[in-house]
Amino acid sequence: MKQRIAIIGTAYPYRGGLAAYNERMAKEFQDQGHEVVVYTFSLQYPNFLFPGKTQYSEDQAPKNITINRTINSVNPINWISQGNKIRKENFDLVIVKFWLPFMGPAFGTILRRIKTNKKTKVITVIDNIIPHESRIGDRPFTKYFVNVVDGFVAMTQSVLDEVSIFDTKKPRLLSPHPIFDNFGSVEKRESALAKIGLPEENKYIMFFGFVRDYKGLDILLEAFADSRFRNNGYKLIIAGEYYSNKEKYQELIKKLDLEQDIYQFDKFIADSEVAHYFNACDLLVQPYKTATQSGVTQIAYHFNKPMIVTNVGGLSEMCPDGKVGYVVDPNPKAIADSILKFYNETDHNAMQKSLLEEKKKYSWKILIDNILRLKSMINP
Repeated sequence: MKQRIAIIGTAYPYRGGLAAYNERMAKEFQDQGHEVVVYTFSLQYPNFLFPGKTQYSEDQAPKNITINRTINSVNPINWISQGNKIRKENFDLVIVKFWLPFMGPAFGTILRRIKTNKKTKVITVIDNIIPHESRIGDRPFTKYFVNVVDGFVAMTQSVLDEVSIFDTKKPRLLSPHPIFDNFGSVEKRESALAKIGLPEENKYIMFFGFVRDYKGLDILLEAFADSRFRNNGYKLIIAGEYYSNKEKYQELIKKLDLEQDIYQFDKFIADSEVAHYFNACDLLVQPYKTATQSGVTQIAYHFNKPMIVTNVGGLSEMCPDGKVGYVVDPNPKAIADSILKFYNETDHNAMQKSLLEEKKKYSWKILIDNILRLKSMINP
């Protein structure tokens, strides 16, 4: 049965994985015959709270998706007025992508106004319910949001378990992060390397995405300082904007004498450029110190790239050890050993076959089916 659905959260003209997720989810709902409207921010973060250079995308707007820029994350009057406007639309379902307690007051107030129509059901797809970097107000802000939600979708078991800290009664289910298939297509390694200006003869390991302390780039740098990598053609690509103190990492690179073996692309990697970096590398490494799940993993799946992830949060759930890469402890020696194991001991053809089979689990259709199934579990 056709549903009228609103998605509330980050979308164009904002950039990043949250926007990509919401836009791709909207497209899948539409492809299945549902009516979808996305409500995004007129103001997402005040500039002084945003760690990057810009919040905005330089790419083209997604085609055939209705996106309304109406929500101000810090204006309570706006929360009430927007909630009242969306309430009058009488949507069957509102979906909110939740990732940060800071958004709890805005989302919670908007949803409370919407639900006064006695019709609309509210489901949240949760990135994190316990944030990576804690701040004052996290618990009450999250609780305020959780209390108005009717059902929860978590993308890893660890996050699903954490929902119980705030709620133990409402319906919930696990639906893994679908593959990000909206960042271009697989292309030849040589072509991709030429586009980002790198020589063909090296072996390329990549760290991709915003650099934040919890993502463990320092651990990877210490691993890459292992003498076994020196003078053997190994190079490390760091592709992503620094959201943590860049100087600290540069000092570590200098201390470890790695300047000649690292290629840094210190910028937000636009959606239209993501394919070049993934097609250029041999191996993705996610040396996270803490994690829930990662959209970067799902980009790697799309480009058929093996990966090394640390055994934290839900990363190992999405990277079966020995099949699509390796799961290791978050320490330099374990990461160095696994990189060398990949290059020197792994049957790459067998791993590719396993990767192609594993990625079948992560379709957008499965997510949409699960969301609609969860809606049917919500009491009238």
